[in-house]
Amino acid sequence: MTINPPFRADIVGSFLRSPMLKDARARHESGALSDAGLREVEDAEIVRVVERQADASLQLATDGEFRRAWWHFDFFDGLDGVSVVSQDHGIQFQGVQTSSRGLRINGKIGFPADHPMLEHYRFLQSTTGVMPKMSIPAPTVLHFRLENGSVDSAVYADAEDTFDDLARTYRDAIAAFYEAGCRYLQFDDTAWAYLCSDVELGKAAERGIRTEGLAERYAALLNSSLAGKPDDMTITTHVCRGNFRSTWISSGGYEPVAEQLLSVCNYDGYFLEYDSERAGTFEPLRFLPKGDKVVVLGLVSTKSGELESREVIKRRIVEAATFVPLEQLALSPQCGFASTEEGNDLTEDQQWMKIREVVDIAAEVWH
Repeated sequence: MTINPPFRADIVGSFLRSPMLKDARARHESGALSDAGLREVEDAEIVRVVERQADASLQLATDGEFRRAWWHFDFFDGLDGVSVVSQDHGIQFQGVQTSSRGLRINGKIGFPADHPMLEHYRFLQSTTGVMPKMSIPAPTVLHFRLENGSVDSAVYADAEDTFDDLARTYRDAIAAFYEAGCRYLQFDDTAWAYLCSDVELGKAAERGIRTEGLAERYAALLNSSLAGKPDDMTITTHVCRGNFRSTWISSGGYEPVAEQLLSVCNYDGYFLEYDSERAGTFEPLRFLPKGDKVVVLGLVSTKSGELESREVIKRRIVEAATFVPLEQLALSPQCGFASTEEGNDLTEDQQWMKIREVVDIAAEVWH
């Protein structure tokens, strides 16, 4: 097993919210529970989920994203110049739509010194003796989710005019998390998967996004965001195809973006979803340079409680190793178990059986 992240058995980040946590959030929303009361419940439930990860023999721990309602909006809402606003529609998944929230750029984008997720990380670090991992949305997500009219033209003439400030904001965020002690940071990113889908590219064009050459511009944005990253800090990305109440958004193999994503972007590792035929073949992995970069194969689905065949998973790892050396591969669930607080359609027991399966398979494959 590797001693540095990404680990041979790794996780994307989020876990199902417990009934106690859901009840506390509902009471807080109604005004029946104070901020301090909610934080007390969150703290206790984060300690519990960290203990469960240790029981599963993971070499890392996350806070399960227990303080968030969304995997991305909570982080963006804490930035200077960015607001999460109500709108007339949510994000459309297969057969279901999220609650109606969107992003608005109404000022110069920046990372404040008191961003709440810095304290979230510090608490996580205080609860565990293994590697704490923090997940935040990638800067590309903010741009890709913007709609027509959502950028104040008095601040930025065009949505892509935000890129310089976005990159600076993320460099500041990386520095702030590093100062807080973080050595394992993950950028969650739906944009790359959408660039593999003609349907989603069409929707993006309707929102006013210039899709021609967007993969190249996103790679440049990300590399600018990662510039100056400390050598002893691992930054990975999770490429998500949509994960809301066990449904999905994007279909299409990685071939259209593989060279820019795997070869050009300066990430240390890539969590790629490979739990369904919608992801295509492993052939695009050929663009991963030989060396220290790692692809974490998301072969165990978080969308159902049914356990995958261990022999099938091991055969698929062997298949992937025909394009990438085995020592540059690892294993994880395909996504988090609760990208939003609603969570996917499986039980907590099934969730932990999936985690244990990942750990056991990784031990067998990589000894």
